[in-house]
This record gives sequence, C-alpha cells and structure tokens, in this order.
Amino acid sequence: MKENGITVRKYDSEKDFIGVEKVERRCEVGPSGKMSLFTDMLGDPICRVRHSPASLMLVAEIGEEEEKEIVGLIRGCVKTVTCGKKLSRNGKNENSSSHSNQHHHKTLPIYTKVAYVLGLRVSPSHRRLGIGQKLISEIENWFREMGGEYSYMATDKDNEASVRLFTEKCGYTKFRTPSILVQPVFAHRVKISKRVKIFQLTPSDAEILYRHRFSTIEFFPRDVDSVLNNKLSLGTFVAVLTDSDSYVLDVNQFLSTPPESWAVLSVWNCKEVFTLEVRGASKIRRGLAKTTRLMDRAFPWLRIPSIPEVFKPFGLHFLYGIGGEGSESAKLTKSLCGFAHNLAKENGCGVVATEIASCEPVKSGIPHWNSLSCPEDLWCIKRFREDYSDGSVGDWAKSKPGLSIFVDPREF
Repeated sequence: MKENGITVRKYDSEKDFIGVEKVERRCEVGPSGKMSLFTDMLGDPICRVRHSPASLMLVAEIGEEEEKEIVGLIRGCVKTVTCGKKLSRNGKNENSSSHSNQHHHKTLPIYTKVAYVLGLRVSPSHRRLGIGQKLISEIENWFREMGGEYSYMATDKDNEASVRLFTEKCGYTKFRTPSILVQPVFAHRVKISKRVKIFQLTPSDAEILYRHRFSTIEFFPRDVDSVLNNKLSLGTFVAVLTDSDSYVLDVNQFLSTPPESWAVLSVWNCKEVFTLEVRGASKIRRGLAKTTRLMDRAFPWLRIPSIPEVFKPFGLHFLYGIGGEGSESAKLTKSLCGFAHNLAKENGCGVVATEIASCEPVKSGIPHWNSLSCPEDLWCIKRFREDYSDGSVGDWAKSKPGLSIFVDPREF
C-alpha cells in the first residue's frame, strides 16, 4: 500500500535487515523518564514471531526509489487460544476464574482465533505522520484474512502516545493489566529447601498437565504442544513438598490425586532470540551496581543481592505457565523461581522475567525487583467478528478478568 509517499509492504530479509535494525536502535523501549530497555535483535528481526503458527512483518518506507528509507515496522501473529470461559458437557457456559480442579473433568475450553500486534516501531523523526496507524491498518487486514476474531496488543500504561493511538484512533479498548516481574541473576546460586522436590516433566507430560489444569484460563494456546516442544523451551518443572527421597512424580497419578500443595512453571530461552540493554542509568547507578558485583564475588557467603551487568547486552530467561494449588503453592513457586534463577546463571543470562495476571494466587511467591519490573502492562483488545450465531461465546472484550492468564513465551 502506498499513500502520501509512504509505502507499507512485507518485510524482505535480504534487503531490509539493516534498515529495520536502524529503526529498532532509534526506538528505546521503556517508560518515559526512567531507565529504558533497548532490544537488540539476533539474526532476522522477524524471529520474535516466527515460532507462532502464522506470522507477518511489515515495514513502512518513505522517499523515492533510489533513496527509500525504512521509518517504521510492525509484527503480528495469529493463533487459537481460549477466551477464559469453559463449556460444560451439557452445553452451558461458565466463567473460568481459577485453576480449581472442581470441574476439570466436566468442562471443555472455548477457543477463539486471536491476533497479536507485536513490536510497532516508528522512527522518532517520522512520528505524527500517520505511519503507525497505517501499519496497524495493514496488519489488521491480514489478521482478518487469517480469520482473526480479535486483535490485542501490549504496551506500558505510561506510554500515552501508544495508548492513544490504539484506543482513540484504532478502536481498541483497555482489557487486562498483567504484571511484568523481573529478577536479576546474582553471582551466587539460590538455595532451595531440601523439603522441596523439583521434577522436570517431559514435553508430553507437561502438555497433559497444562491441558488438564490450565486450558480454561485466558489466552491458553491450543497448540501448547508446539510451545513445549520448541527448541527454545528449556523444560517444565513441578515442585512439591515431601520428606521422602524416593518420591517419584507420575503425571497421571498426580492429576488424579494431587498433593496438597504444588506449583509448576516452564522456562523459555529468550537469549537465543534477542538481547536487552538498560540505558539511561547515571554514572552513580552504574558505579553502585559494579560495587555490588565486586562485593558479591569477593564475599559470596554474604549472599549480597548484586546487580548483574545490565548496561551491556544481556540475555534473559522467560518463565511461563506459572501456577499451582494449595496453601504452600506460593512458597513452592518461589522455590521454582530459585531453580530457574540457577538455570539462567548457568546459561549466562542477566535476568529472569515473567508476565502474570495481577491477581494470580501464586504471584506473591515470584521474587522480583520493583526497579526493573512493570506493575501494570496494559493489554488492549479489538473485536473483528460481530456475529456469533451460535450464541455461545459473546464478546470477550467485555468480559471480566479471571484470576489467571497464560502468557505465550513466543510473544514476549
């Protein structure tokens, strides 16, 4: 599409890589007035969505044929997910608000086809020219062609320009406000109680667990097996409390007679897709951070919470599929996060991050630093399909949030 000298077209990896990289470097990601995270792509810039079932990347360029310049880009993907409701076998709808196992054997998830807008970027020198709106319009045309019923996007709630663009000009409404929690990877390992036993599930067993316990929460992907079997998924881990060294976790027995308390999470290796870099920190902050690292290495027994070298490109591990049940589930989640921290340390990552519903019951067990985290990551949604002749789903965009949400690691 070409309009007012601006052309929007599909990304060409052979000729657009350098131009897209320049746009990415001009656009720092982070709240205004705070330290910002700069995303450095590894390899093809479309890699952040290529693991999704269907994905597309568009670029916006301006200028004549000989002097065209890429000034904007957008990525998007389409997949099938649950819309946070469950259908009982007698055909009636029920709202899903927790991981409770009360109706797991009686209910089925309701799926919908949803599109996700990821990585909208417009060069600072070319903003307020309608480029962002054109990119959104074109990617939405593709979403409709792919059968998308909804489109959603995520942005920092303090990013007023982005919020206005989507809600005032593109027809999106504010939908959910999950929290992004980030924990530095320290020089020392996190100790885990001997009473906590952590087991790694095979991808097939992890799929059974997730489908049985999580498939009626919002945004649970129908192709969760593709996620769990992806080379970037480092494993799914379950924690239980037991004094028995001979305890063996059998997933079928676990589901039929679960322990009083348990927790689960999976780990995704974002380091292989992109790196991050904190910008905007003062020399004083950098100096204090360096001091904590030196102290931690010199006196590891003090277990000083050091700040890793985040002012140079660093990798991260993303935790997804977090949940559990029982009075000790938050404590078990904390142990799993400690285990994930140690795994990230072995892999040379700078931070461990996750995104989770603000009211998720096990959220209190997730260690994080407020200075690196985002308490409210705003998700906005737009409905494409207007008619539901079967009357079974209704308008998801108007539904109340449940306790939990499944954040797809392919889109983080």
